[in-house]
Amino acid sequence: MNGVLIIDKPAGWTSHDVVARVRRVLGVRRVGHTGTLDPFATGVLVVLVGRATRLAQYLAGAQKEYDALVRFGYATETGDLTGARREQQTLEEKPCAGWSREEVERALEGLRGEIEQVPPMYSAKKVQGRKLYELARRGEQIERKAVRVNVAEFEIVPDDADAWLRRNEDGTCDLRARVVCSAGTYVRVLAEDLGARLGTGAHLAALRRTRAGAFHIAQAVHLEQLAELAAEKSGASELLTAPDAALPELPFVHLTAEEARRVRHGAAVEVAPESRPNWREGEHVRLRDGAGNLIAVGVYVAARAHVQPRVMLCVEDEK
Repeated sequence: MNGVLIIDKPAGWTSHDVVARVRRVLGVRRVGHTGTLDPFATGVLVVLVGRATRLAQYLAGAQKEYDALVRFGYATETGDLTGARREQQTLEEKPCAGWSREEVERALEGLRGEIEQVPPMYSAKKVQGRKLYELARRGEQIERKAVRVNVAEFEIVPDDADAWLRRNEDGTCDLRARVVCSAGTYVRVLAEDLGARLGTGAHLAALRRTRAGAFHIAQAVHLEQLAELAAEKSGASELLTAPDAALPELPFVHLTAEEARRVRHGAAVEVAPESRPNWREGEHVRLRDGAGNLIAVGVYVAARAHVQPRVMLCVEDEK
């Protein structure tokens, strides 16, 4: 069993929990995921099954899209609703109820494009071999280097009544936003930074990933659905997307039967000029057999006009 499974991760589950569950349900040892989701978050988790796990290196950097609910009024230790309320650092807090939409739009504008983020302490990022959240739980704070990320879109999503900001009874305000960003972007940090630009504390009250690369929430299945189909011993495999579909941005070449045989043994194959328009040195290329199955991902070597297989896949199922 090889392929890509799109799971709608439930709240309260870690990404590792989901992988472990899929492994048990499908009875497949090789299972992994690309792009960790925080336990409180829901939505698209791309799970790789069987030899498709070898494609993780090509999927980890995919662009992500989120539906986020930013709550203004106070910050938390974790940057989301699971953390303890943090005492305000400023002497003056600007009430969110008095904001104009233009004021918020200006703040959002400054958080789009190429920006720098400091990874939060409550994150799985490793510094000198140690996970930051493990240090944070022990009350330790260490210096973190800012990293560059790309926020392609950070925009207000009004409700059905065209209300763009909801005032809550406790004096907080909620803003629903759509975020499209590069891999490695912390939406929690975006929420905190937006609050800082508006003069108040902020955190994420909810987060749902709606897209990861080419995979959308409409393609996702719940773990309960997966278990039901697996119990029927007929439908679970139908939920798997072919490995080839996971890499739509990569160029491809169709192989003859003899070329496919050679590739399966690790040999390079020459590519005719008409089949490699504008390919760059070192570009990754999908290698398909005559039936259109992805059998390998290779690297284009311009000097020899050939593709050298690097990541091998197989057509037969493997646990």
